[in-house]
Amino acid sequence: MIETAPGSLLREVARLYTRAQRVVADCCRTTSTQCHLLTELGRSGPLPLSELGTRVSLEKSWVSRAVEGMAARGLVTKEPNPSDARSWLVMLTADGERTLRELNQTLDDHAASLLAALSPRERDTVETSLLTLLKALRADPAATCCLPPELKEPSQDSKPCC
Repeated sequence: MIETAPGSLLREVARLYTRAQRVVADCCRTTSTQCHLLTELGRSGPLPLSELGTRVSLEKSWVSRAVEGMAARGLVTKEPNPSDARSWLVMLTADGERTLRELNQTLDDHAASLLAALSPRERDTVETSLLTLLKALRADPAATCCLPPELKEPSQDSKPCC
């Protein structure tokens, strides 16, 4: 039985959508962790390994293993960080950028097919609701706590939480 309380409903939608996206993302021969890392590198550009982990809320060991696997496949490179000789800078290669474009297209196509199953009126309602939810999430410190200050909304508290 599906719980209809708003919080339960939102969690159930997020759970099922995440599961479906993981299955669909398998087309790009990436793990869930690698998908997160590729997406973050695509959004931000090169990042130190530790900051990459912070942004996706994963432990350094998980990120390090995933980056090593992606480097072995030629999706990323690890270069000495010019700002901090003790760390590595992770950046997408041309193959990594191609894989990310393919991944994004595949995930976008999947989302479009889900929305295509709705009537035009339902799609409009869902889009409006998603924009409203996105606004609320961007204002929620729990959703943005690990982002650097320049990526947070101006009204957010700047206290670190991670």
